[in-house]
Amino acid sequence: MRDVCWRCRRPRPVCYCALLPSLPTRTRVVLLQHPRERRVGIGTARMTHLALPNSELHEGVVFEDDARIAALAGDPTTAVLFPGGDAPPAGRAPAPPVRSLIVIDGTWWQAKKMLARNPRLASARRMGVIPRAPGNYRIRKEPRPECLATVEAVASALAALEDEPARFEQMLRAFVFMVDRQIDYQAKNDAPRRRRAKATSPLSPLRPYLDGPAEVVLVEGAANLGPPAAGGAARPELVHLVASRASGERFEAFLRPRRPLGQGVCHQIEVPAPRLMEEGEDAGAALSRFRAFVGEGSALGVWGSFVVELLDQEGFFQGGSARVPLLDLRTLAARHLGRRPGGIDNGARALGAPGGDAPPARGSGRAGRTVGWLEVVLARLIALAREEVVSAGHEGAGGG
Repeated sequence: MRDVCWRCRRPRPVCYCALLPSLPTRTRVVLLQHPRERRVGIGTARMTHLALPNSELHEGVVFEDDARIAALAGDPTTAVLFPGGDAPPAGRAPAPPVRSLIVIDGTWWQAKKMLARNPRLASARRMGVIPRAPGNYRIRKEPRPECLATVEAVASALAALEDEPARFEQMLRAFVFMVDRQIDYQAKNDAPRRRRAKATSPLSPLRPYLDGPAEVVLVEGAANLGPPAAGGAARPELVHLVASRASGERFEAFLRPRRPLGQGVCHQIEVPAPRLMEEGEDAGAALSRFRAFVGEGSALGVWGSFVVELLDQEGFFQGGSARVPLLDLRTLAARHLGRRPGGIDNGARALGAPGGDAPPARGSGRAGRTVGWLEVVLARLIALAREEVVSAGHEGAGGG
């Protein structure tokens, strides 16, 4: 597991955030990403989303029951960016003007499948682009030379729709950097892949923390999934955050919900509504306190990506916090065990942590209990990593 920038989600040496512009647009860009595409490190939907403040990124295959997408698809000022048929090029479409642009992100096979499974989108107004040059996606195989990466297609469409070609060329700087760095890496890294995998221990990401586990901030959060804001999509919002260090330092914040509480949310996260509504602080103030708690030189230890995505959505991974390393203890446990660890309590026991009662909670509700278990898992993984280091040292001393 590598040190990753959790804004662009690329390994730190190939982070492209410094090259990303922030381009306000009249056109709302709505990206619908196939779930498999999200796991592709060289995809460009997230790059596009980060460059455009007036954009949304949704993941899924079928959106027929999504009220937000259904409303957009039925709006005559919405167009689906998809070539073929009688789709006119962007900038030459007849009235009414395009105010929202839906972009399907995936391979051509995935995109066609998504369109077929979403009749509303399939019947919506379509739009294409005329590339001024062949696509630059030299690290993925495209079915035709004129095919474009998502970021290229969106930049081309917006350039035509808003009649500002030079401004939207800025979107491609990060894309060119990513392509060039990937080609360089592939050219230099010609060792057999299987051999490289064996050379690195699954627990090697923990080695910088063997003598200083307090540099890992263990964190868990809880979310409210209430009704969406006007004109937006329903997204989880962070309402509870708990963290701890091996040194004994603790952090807890209740964030005042920005939307009405969803039905059953308080029961699920085990936090009473008054604590959120009456004691909850402003989200910006809570995240500012959390940044100070994390400080410099610390990593975040989590169980899965849920709390990372909540923090990302709240803007935590921006500025200096974009450099905070992440240790997904669930992934480390799975790689060490050679299987999925299950829930965090089962994962701790599978790793050989002492049985018996659950560890002390480190805060309120489910998040507080999870952080208690995270302490157990981290301690056990660090003990296993230390054993590996000692064993490797003995093998080296006895070798010829």
